[in-house]
Amino acid sequence: MASILRRPRSKYWHAFFRNSAGKAFCRSTKFTTRREAQKVADLWEITAQKKKSAQHIRSVFTSLFKEVYGESMPVASLKKFVGTWLEQKKPETSAATYLAYQKTTDSFMEALGPEKADKDLSEVTRADIIKFRNDLATHLSGTTVNRYVKILRMVFKAAHRDGYVLENPAEHVEILKNGKQGAKGTAGRRPFTIPEIQAILSVADPEWRSLIKFGLYTGQRLGDLALLTWENVDLERNELRLRTRKTGKNLTIPISSPLQAHILSLKDSLDGPGTTPLHPESFQTIERQGRAVSLSNQFADLLGQAGLRKKKDHQNHGIGRNAKRAGSNLSFHSLRHTAVSLLKDAGIPQAVVQELIGHDSEAMSQLYTHVGVEALRKAAASLPVL
Repeated sequence: MASILRRPRSKYWHAFFRNSAGKAFCRSTKFTTRREAQKVADLWEITAQKKKSAQHIRSVFTSLFKEVYGESMPVASLKKFVGTWLEQKKPETSAATYLAYQKTTDSFMEALGPEKADKDLSEVTRADIIKFRNDLATHLSGTTVNRYVKILRMVFKAAHRDGYVLENPAEHVEILKNGKQGAKGTAGRRPFTIPEIQAILSVADPEWRSLIKFGLYTGQRLGDLALLTWENVDLERNELRLRTRKTGKNLTIPISSPLQAHILSLKDSLDGPGTTPLHPESFQTIERQGRAVSLSNQFADLLGQAGLRKKKDHQNHGIGRNAKRAGSNLSFHSLRHTAVSLLKDAGIPQAVVQELIGHDSEAMSQLYTHVGVEALRKAAASLPVL
């Protein structure tokens, strides 16, 4: 029999039990009465040791839930729960993130088949998710596969939190260890060389030349740079201020001399109210589509024109949305890698590079000390003139 204990400073009883392999678990039952807490603990132990079918355990747990709370335990099919979850996430995320959530859940339900997607959410198993992960790994990069897994973890974590499932089947599904490798173990993105950047600039139109320079001298993402307006530029303080779309981080970036000269040239042709975009066509693309995919494709075409990757013909080859694409280790994001590499080559400390570029992870950023403005200006000044 499982044991229970009420810890100091907690009003809830905690359950202690083991699975069939002898592994110990401790979980809060979320019950304040000993009798109900013991029932939950015993059910968890039965579940962990697989002594009863999932349907039997859920039936007993549903009865207990109704006995305690006076209402039925929430029930939903995978398809219905995902629809509700996506609606909740829509106002909380960017358009690009929402589309990633939608694509992942659609792909998972398609892999399960319509019959299982319409069944109770509790019938989805860890084995289902592992099979989905492994099937994806045969034709997608490890990074992409891991993103799918992490999104499914979010979905089932919410289902567990809200009482739709007794256990989160995605919780212990491991991500791929070669997550930064391609589907065939190919290398990930690499930095540009200066001659390569010059080759791209030679075939780019004025707006793309501007985006490329901003990409190199700030290390920021294409979508964020496309949405820059004159309100983001402070020429008196010589700073660029923006809020990243992906992480929501507020950045203040010193403007290097080459970028300053470029911005001044833009000001002569694009001067206007503070809300005037620095890159009007790209701004309209992001505003219209909510993401930077079209711009990324345009940049890929520039790479082709510059002889840095195979030219795309933009025809449908019948490979499907989830099929493996011909990869490239160069993209607009490579400018971010280029900026980091150039800064490090110039002897700029890691903490300064991290602050200037803006790190994705809050946990990672906490590893670094506070960086002063002068250090950031020195870092920006170390970047080369194109």
